[in-house]
Amino acid sequence: MTKILLILLTLILTLNLASALTINSVFADKISPGEQASLSIELENDLNENLEDISVSLSLTNLPFTPVGSSEYSIEELDEDDDETFIFKVKASNSIQPGDYTIPYVITYLADNEKKEKKGSIGITITGSAELSFTISAENPVINEKGKINLKIINKGFAEARFVSIKVFPSGFTLLSESEDYIGEIDSDDFETSTFDVVFKDKNPIFTAIMEYTDFNNNKVKKTINLPIKVYETEEAIALGIKTKNNSVYYIISIVVIIIIWIIYRVIKKRSRIKRSMQNGG
Repeated sequence: MTKILLILLTLILTLNLASALTINSVFADKISPGEQASLSIELENDLNENLEDISVSLSLTNLPFTPVGSSEYSIEELDEDDDETFIFKVKASNSIQPGDYTIPYVITYLADNEKKEKKGSIGITITGSAELSFTISAENPVINEKGKINLKIINKGFAEARFVSIKVFPSGFTLLSESEDYIGEIDSDDFETSTFDVVFKDKNPIFTAIMEYTDFNNNKVKKTINLPIKVYETEEAIALGIKTKNNSVYYIISIVVIIIIWIIYRVIKKRSRIKRSMQNGG
């Protein structure tokens, strides 16, 4: 009998120790910078008594989040075997970097007139995507002459584009450099430029390329680029000031003419001097 009583007492003590205010679940929305997220914490009273003055508060100090409403909620009582869900709203900073963040929380309550405390944290993911736009410019855009095509890639999104590469498919120009260019990373609110050496063959070439990159979620992304380029005939380029007229031929001819005139002058002068000498001698 004594042995049975000891076993029962041990079981009772074990159950009492195992019982507690349980956190059934925590949840947070995935959001982008500047957006609001809902955070929820579900509590269950596994104690053999009612709990009083249950309070749940978020610790947002030094974190890039601000509460929408209150960062602390409380209830007067949580009955035995009952549960309650506390819901908070927070707003992420506009300048927050995409990634995983941890928001600490503190739970306080009264059990048998004794103040208890539990601590934990909620993980929240800030997502973001690269938003890429393109501009193009040409150096010395003159038909049948060497020039350059400059492709500027601007990232207006909240996340970086990684492992960026460009493959060009010429149309209206001949590539002198490699058709592929590896750029690497383009950070948020930043840009990179890719340059290709070319010979323009058409007045209205199209810069066609395929860009590949890896986004924030490690997904492979492909984008097709089709941008027109304005190219000019030599005479048009000179008239517009894009190309300077080559006057070297005229300079050479002028120099040659000056030399010929100088030679003729020397010859005439020499003949005149000889003639005067002969006249004086006679």
